[in-house]
Amino acid sequence: MPHAPETLPRTELERRLRRSRTLNLVLGALAVVGLVFGGVQLAQGGAAGGATAASDGAAAEDSAAGTDADTAVTVERRIDGDTMAIGALDAPVVLSEWVDFRCPFCAVFSRDTFPVLVEEYVNTGKVRLEMHDVAYFGEESTRAAAAARAAGEQEHYFEFVKAVYDAAPESGHPDLTPEELLAFAKTAKVPDLDRFAADMERADLREAVSQSTTQAQQLGVSGVPFFAVDGQAISGAQPVETFRAMLDEALAAAKQ
Repeated sequence: MPHAPETLPRTELERRLRRSRTLNLVLGALAVVGLVFGGVQLAQGGAAGGATAASDGAAAEDSAAGTDADTAVTVERRIDGDTMAIGALDAPVVLSEWVDFRCPFCAVFSRDTFPVLVEEYVNTGKVRLEMHDVAYFGEESTRAAAAARAAGEQEHYFEFVKAVYDAAPESGHPDLTPEELLAFAKTAKVPDLDRFAADMERADLREAVSQSTTQAQQLGVSGVPFFAVDGQAISGAQPVETFRAMLDEALAAAKQ
């Protein structure tokens, strides 16, 4: 029987972020700093700028409950050619974002904050943004995330993300039918729409979304949008000043 992802205590989230960060140190990432929540409890995300699978009764496999306590989840990827990332591969800081394409607060971040962070941090070479998709709100979330990956295979991932979130309602979870996803691909100027329509149903892309969701649950990400930088975390569509403070702190640490 599927369950909504567990809401972990702050200490457990901190431990898992630290362990995942330790893995990335092996790959040349930066030092770990403490977990910061920016004033939003994960369990209260739906009421304070974030959507939680638990609060909405969404079905999501609770793999974290049956996971070895020492399991570590790699957060940063830093993979050349990663279609779900934007920014310099060797940027001093990586901002990791977890999203569900049916999440209204993810849409708020995409419309209001994402463009500012790209202009101030990504385009200046300071920060690399890496996306992690989750399917916390049912089958349509899985389909939409697979569709975004299909658009990414034609180098239009972020254009597709923008098209979906620009059309998102202020509240509630939109229906994302195949027809609507195809329309978003057209808006995003995905070059080959026939290929896109076939690719978004591919089993391997859907499996990749499932694996990404499981990894998020193992880490303890129970609400979206969720962000991590250098072991620090923010839950919810917080004001841009909150992200500036977190990124500036991480950049300062990277210079030491």
